[in-house]
Amino acid sequence: MTTEFHGLTVDQICEAIDTLTPCMDDFVYVYDLVNDFYYISKLAVKRFCLPSNQFHNVIENHAKFVYPADIPMLQQDLEELVAGKKDFHDLLYRWISVDNDPIWINCRGYVVRHDSKPLYMLGCINEIGARQKADNVSGLLGVTSLKNSFLAEQTTPPDGYLLRLGIDNFKEINEKLGTDYGDLILKRTAECITACLLPGQKLFRAVADEYLIVNFSKRNTEEAIEQYKRIRQTIDTFVKENNYEVIYTISGGILKNEQLCGSSFSDAMKLSEFSLNEAKRHGKNCCYIFCEKDYEKFLRRRLLSQLLKRAVTHDFQGFEAYLQPLVDTDTNTIYGAESLMRFHTEEFGMVSPGEFIPLLEESGLIIPVGKWMLNEALCFCHEIQKIIPDFKISINISYVQVLKSNIIAEILNAVEYYHLPPSTVIIELTESGLVGSDQRITKLWARLKEKGICLALDDFGTGYSNFQYLNELKPDIIKIDRTFTTKAIANDYEFKLLSLMSNMAHSLDLRICVEGVENPSELTRMKELLPDYYQGYYFGRPCPFQEFQENFVN
Repeated sequence: MTTEFHGLTVDQICEAIDTLTPCMDDFVYVYDLVNDFYYISKLAVKRFCLPSNQFHNVIENHAKFVYPADIPMLQQDLEELVAGKKDFHDLLYRWISVDNDPIWINCRGYVVRHDSKPLYMLGCINEIGARQKADNVSGLLGVTSLKNSFLAEQTTPPDGYLLRLGIDNFKEINEKLGTDYGDLILKRTAECITACLLPGQKLFRAVADEYLIVNFSKRNTEEAIEQYKRIRQTIDTFVKENNYEVIYTISGGILKNEQLCGSSFSDAMKLSEFSLNEAKRHGKNCCYIFCEKDYEKFLRRRLLSQLLKRAVTHDFQGFEAYLQPLVDTDTNTIYGAESLMRFHTEEFGMVSPGEFIPLLEESGLIIPVGKWMLNEALCFCHEIQKIIPDFKISINISYVQVLKSNIIAEILNAVEYYHLPPSTVIIELTESGLVGSDQRITKLWARLKEKGICLALDDFGTGYSNFQYLNELKPDIIKIDRTFTTKAIANDYEFKLLSLMSNMAHSLDLRICVEGVENPSELTRMKELLPDYYQGYYFGRPCPFQEFQENFVN
């Protein structure tokens, strides 16, 4: 049976759909309610997990490509249409793409009836989450059009450059002045950039507050830099003419087109985005020219971050706690050890703490890793105290742990679990970590001192020195950083300054630990400061627990 209305059959509608498909971005469909038959534009099969562009058992087959959570909503709407409760279908729900991703669509359709009997529904499906071809706010073409333009130029290796521009701190404009004003800034910025375009160039709205100039003419990076400067000057003029109602800057990332030869559009966008991010990372209101070595470093950081996360989720495989001896200057004997975190992978071998610890702090992984490290160090101390009862263990705590975890409870619980005298545990916090911190640092210090745990201020003299910390925190030990030690050995002025600091600390009943002593001449020079403790390669390098036990304990 062929459903027909006013001489128009469903077969003829299907032919019309095939005719219109090449002219449309959306997907036209017809649902024959009498014969339970469905037909949709053939392009839909390339986008969604449809069994075919035509099939029977419509509800049953829809269950194969409609997002499971949305199936009941779709069934209810179709039942109301068939029952005559409504004539128009307008539903927002999700279909599954060929990549198995849920894609939001807007499905609309009108039910054609004859003598109140529903015959078929004719409608259209469009992706409501798809990137637009154009942006009405900035008045520019969007990412889809940018992609088409890029691909069209890839038949031969192009000259020229891509210049990606981004408004600095645009979020603050929206927060302070509202999104409507933010839209105005996006439009005015687009106008400023357009005024600086050169012949043959095209401007697109990339994403959010970012724009991209595509230049396939024979122009070099020096010309790109000059163009960026003109754009910045034009924006400065707009800010002034706008009576400084809002003051903002713009950053730029420059990418030579020759660096894109053979690259996909996705790769080109990644590299241009990296270039812009580097400009912002270098202080904003500047431009950055893409550098392959910088990008390789970025990829290394990204891979290392992934490896760190994998290590944490796999019982901290790759992490290891090392110990370095601490020497008492009165007895010239080892009184304890500082626990130091190490990390190695098959891909990179042993990774420097200066490289992986900042990544742990940025990602927040320092919280679980720091807790693991705390327990490892206290476990080692417990074993050593079986031989040396008053042996002390020093543990580094990141300011991230202080600000974002219950570090006080973790320390106290671990000390109690390993049955350690609190006075044999030293908690170290780097001085740089105190900068910008709040009262939680003071609270941590006070609570631990109350429990009898020793406190050390690490890296003292590395550029953040503030004697206010000595008064507020009242640490038990100040550790003089190796960089300061080296300067003091090489320069009399620096040595006198270090001597004054040492004398002041001793007058406050604080103990001094000189770090980084590496040879006899350095030791002789540092003895003049009358420190309480030494630490450095001269006495012993950081090493795994078993090696430390064999060399310094047994």
